[in-house]
Amino acid sequence: MKDSELERYIDMYRKSVLGTALCYVRNMSDAEDILQEAFIKLYTYNGSFDSDVHVKAWLLRCTINLCKSLLRSYWYRFSEPLEAAETQVCSDTPNDGSVTEALGKLNSKTRVVLYMYYYEGYTADEIAKITHSTVNSVMLRLSRGRRQLKDLLTDERNDNDGRLQRNI
Repeated sequence: MKDSELERYIDMYRKSVLGTALCYVRNMSDAEDILQEAFIKLYTYNGSFDSDVHVKAWLLRCTINLCKSLLRSYWYRFSEPLEAAETQVCSDTPNDGSVTEALGKLNSKTRVVLYMYYYEGYTADEIAKITHSTVNSVMLRLSRGRRQLKDLLTDERNDNDGRLQRNI
């Protein structure tokens, strides 16, 4: 692969790969490392691609595999990121109840499917192929994820309304 091709793919798919990695690892520095590793794998890949869409699907599959490898690693499971230590020290920060924050509370399979469907615009069939699952399981995760997001956001809004009424 030529350097100019790699630069073009980085420009085209950087956000998608980073977003997918962030859904899995929930840590920007680890997600950026995975982003870099995925593009290195693309650069050193000897095969050929049919189209740009095929490259994107390959990159997302590679990203998912890299994330799973990281999450399975001994080091990752038994270490704590610096950001977590900061939140333990400063735990009185207000919770804004945003969709992104609620999305982070879902399990990784549901979170990735919702991200790929709503942010990346993939269909359930395409997500099933990329994640090596069935269309029915993707549809079920979408349905459950929507319901869980609704519950999380509703609970958060009710908690905030209760605090406001007590302060008046």
